[in-house]
Amino acid sequence: MSGSPLKDAFAHHVWATTRLIDACAALSPEQLQTVAPGTYGPILRTMQHLVGSDSWYLFDITGDRARRIDPEQLDLDGLREAIASDGEAWTKLLATDTDPDVVVTEIDEDDGFERDAPVGVRVAQALHHGTDHRSQICTALTSLGIQPPAIDVWDYGLENHRVRDRMPPGSG
Repeated sequence: MSGSPLKDAFAHHVWATTRLIDACAALSPEQLQTVAPGTYGPILRTMQHLVGSDSWYLFDITGDRARRIDPEQLDLDGLREAIASDGEAWTKLLATDTDPDVVVTEIDEDDGFERDAPVGVRVAQALHHGTDHRSQICTALTSLGIQPPAIDVWDYGLENHRVRDRMPPGSG
């Protein structure tokens, strides 16, 4: 594989989010408002937060104003389009020779809060944040009696022919 070792990590991030959005598309409006204890909030709001934050991480790193979206105005179809666009942006970013130690300052336009963090930490945060909130949405789906889609990294690898499983000889 040529390119960044993070290529699969971000491909999984987008793939898993897309699969989860697709699973949530079958839910009723009432089900989309389900909150599981200890999670961010309702399923739809958590998904909006997950995708919106992903776009903002890209904006913070690249300065690309196209990444600035209002996720609370997006339904599941809009969120699916946004994460697909983010996937293209992550691929483009990973194809560059970006210095992970370059410090980026983000400034909250609402209250003026500032955070300085290197690109490498911001990239790690994007992946962690997505995993955390996808897990919360899966918990909420389970609380509804709905089996969440298989979205772990091994599932991604198998579906995308990046992983191959083999049983030991004579085991079957």
